[in-house]
Amino acid sequence: MCGRLSQYDGIHDFVAALSMSNALVNHTGNLPFERYNAAPSTQLALFHQEGQHLHADMVRWGWRPHWAKDRAAPINARVEKVAHGPFFRAIWPRRAIIAINNWFEWVDEGGAKKQPYLIRRRDLAPIFCAAIGQYPNAEHSLGEHDGFVIITADSAGGVVDIHDRRPVTLSPDLAQEWLNLATPKERAEQMVLLQGEPTGDCQFFCVRAGNGLPPGRP
Repeated sequence: MCGRLSQYDGIHDFVAALSMSNALVNHTGNLPFERYNAAPSTQLALFHQEGQHLHADMVRWGWRPHWAKDRAAPINARVEKVAHGPFFRAIWPRRAIIAINNWFEWVDEGGAKKQPYLIRRRDLAPIFCAAIGQYPNAEHSLGEHDGFVIITADSAGGVVDIHDRRPVTLSPDLAQEWLNLATPKERAEQMVLLQGEPTGDCQFFCVRAGNGLPPGRP
């Protein structure tokens, strides 16, 4: 991922698509988010589960452990390493979902500037991206070190023409299982390694200046 995404629906639209029966503890408001080109460090709505409740909080996109002061906070974590490397060890058990409407990639097509592409689901449904992070819970309120990263995998199919990495996206059923505190860490790892949604469910559009989003790729 190049680091831009859209989250413009409201939290209740995302909850309806997620189809969770858990009571919602909502700290994000009830209006549409209207974030059409969200950048790293933006506060975005993040789902996580605490006890029997689904929580929605505004959390910064990007996280690093307290000891990694010599680098910028990553916004993504590679699925091949996230469960076992030291960098994300503290937050690997702290699973979350970020629901988005689409994301963007920039491609070098030989012009003066890279060409942006918008990627979304063919059915226009929300995209549930697997994430991990440090966020408010029963043990602490929102803090300056809170943040989250999106788990990414190798691209496949048509999307590989746009970028070599993509977010790991989960079906609503798997997103619920990912959020469930009772899901073992070993099972969670297998889900993001092997059960992410296929890229064939996605479509991408070339974004042309002044023309909005065209109906298809030229």
